[in-house]
Amino acid sequence: MPTTRTTGVRYKGLTARDLALIAVFAAFIAVLSITGAINLSFSPVPITLQTLGIMLVPALLGWKRGTLAVAVFLVLGLAGLPLFAGGAGGLGVLAGPSAGFILSWIPAALIIGLLTDLMVRNGRYLFWAGLAVNVVGGILVVYAVGVPWLGVAMGNDHLAAFTAMVAYLPGDLAKAVIAALIASAVYRAYPIPPAGRPVIEDVEPIEGTAEAEKADRGEDA
Repeated sequence: MPTTRTTGVRYKGLTARDLALIAVFAAFIAVLSITGAINLSFSPVPITLQTLGIMLVPALLGWKRGTLAVAVFLVLGLAGLPLFAGGAGGLGVLAGPSAGFILSWIPAALIIGLLTDLMVRNGRYLFWAGLAVNVVGGILVVYAVGVPWLGVAMGNDHLAAFTAMVAYLPGDLAKAVIAALIASAVYRAYPIPPAGRPVIEDVEPIEGTAEAEKADRGEDA
């Protein structure tokens, strides 16, 4: 019969499994990025599935692995691999109209991961809460960084940039819904364990045991 119970567990570092997940999901984002793009006549930024990956990956992996997966994808793309929309790659994309959106993916993944971690820590993944998290991180944060940059690329015409983004909003909302649906199904069927190695931080004796009586008397268990 156990005489103690664990009251605090933290997860520290990254395991080999975590590194494998980071690599796999970075590749997943890459696949979404190169799976076609729809060019619009009134905007230099094409419609792609990239944002779906930016929403879904941190929702499934949490803030640490999710942000690292996005970072790995960005590093590979900026290093020259043709991973961005239209087969673009290299540091030159940072001078283009999509640069603001590309740079926004790191804070977007971080916010989605942190908020999702808080949600699942207090219970299960909830679709409507997950959808709200995706909208905040995957749309509001991305637009807050990307749209002003797009305005500069369009000749400081911020109004035209905001008007152009109206065409992207329905698709991004659909991606937020899809990401929340997939995450909800994954958490129900096969939740991915937290990142890192579990470290027990606090153990207390169970009430009514000899260890608990010794603790009450101030003695060592």
